Amino acid sequence: MRVEELVFRAAERYPGLVPTREQIAEERTHRQSEKRGLEIDQGRFLSHLLAHERAGRHLMRAMLLPRPEALERLGAFRASGRADLGLAVVQREGRTGRLELRNPRFLNAEDDEATAALEIGVDLVLLHPEIEVGVLRGAVAEHPRYAGRRVFNAGINLTDLYHGRISLVDFMMAREMALLGKIYRGHWSGEDSEPGLEDTLEKPWIAAVETFAIGGGCQLLLVMDRVLAERGSYFNLPARKEGIIPGVSPRRLTRFVGDRLARQAIMFERGFDPDSPEGRLLCDEVVEPGGMDEAIERNADQLMSAGPVSAAANRKAIRLGEETLDDARLYLAVYAREQARCMYAPALIDNLERNWQARERKP
Repeated sequence: MRVEELVFRAAERYPGLVPTREQIAEERTHRQSEKRGLEIDQGRFLSHLLAHERAGRHLMRAMLLPRPEALERLGAFRASGRADLGLAVVQREGRTGRLELRNPRFLNAEDDEATAALEIGVDLVLLHPEIEVGVLRGAVAEHPRYAGRRVFNAGINLTDLYHGRISLVDFMMAREMALLGKIYRGHWSGEDSEPGLEDTLEKPWIAAVETFAIGGGCQLLLVMDRVLAERGSYFNLPARKEGIIPGVSPRRLTRFVGDRLARQAIMFERGFDPDSPEGRLLCDEVVEPGGMDEAIERNADQLMSAGPVSAAANRKAIRLGEETLDDARLYLAVYAREQARCMYAPALIDNLERNWQARERKP
């Protein structure tokens, strides 16, 4: 059972422990500053559940299973090679699965719906037997400043966050446990009887960054096997401007750039130019404008050259030395509680009004 349903089943089984489905639905009709903070109890509940070894492991594995929506679409995707998921589109091109985020009104920012669409797209790439490599890319933007240019990902939709439409469970938790979890680990295929054995069906992923990867976009780069970045693009994790925790990135970014640079990025808004020494710690190849299609094809061919079994085995071997499923579980146990508190801290709204001018933006 996924976290989105689990919190409401818990409310039915133990009245008063966590808010009901109806209470959360009513909360979502208010701005973030006007809510009662009912999601804080959901955060506490998930924190204790994830901290419990047996229950937490079970939940982590459940979130790595394909979504029912993906299983329903798989036959049509295999037949046509394309699936339009609304805010995302996935296309098979030979042995690659091209997943494109399409939220152009908000510069390809993520919200509850966009994140769910991306996860279904990841599922389809992982499930298709003839796809060996996944590619994540942003669609062409509509904003006049970036007209005609692809934008990789603008992070969380701060307008939706201000207006109370970003969910602790559906976005903050499900995004880390399922969307990023599946890119990083693949689909779970093992049995609960083997607690320390990570048995996953996975494929390597390439990120094609054009224009910028902000916030959640930068978080995605930390779970990729290969990061290609257009010259002139940039990455950052401006958590201070938002007042929230940037997912699992405080842990993962430290592995890439070290503790000091990670603190500068998260707490002091340091950005990374992919062509700088620091940016090269997050990026594998700098691509000249107009050269991304060729770079994707060339890098995908190299990833596939050793065969899908070897690619999956080696990424798994590397990952086990960096972040086991239990490592992620214990981090997320703390994250669930602390992120819930952050979402209802007065500073969050102050930050959004000061840095984002959210009050002036159309919901």
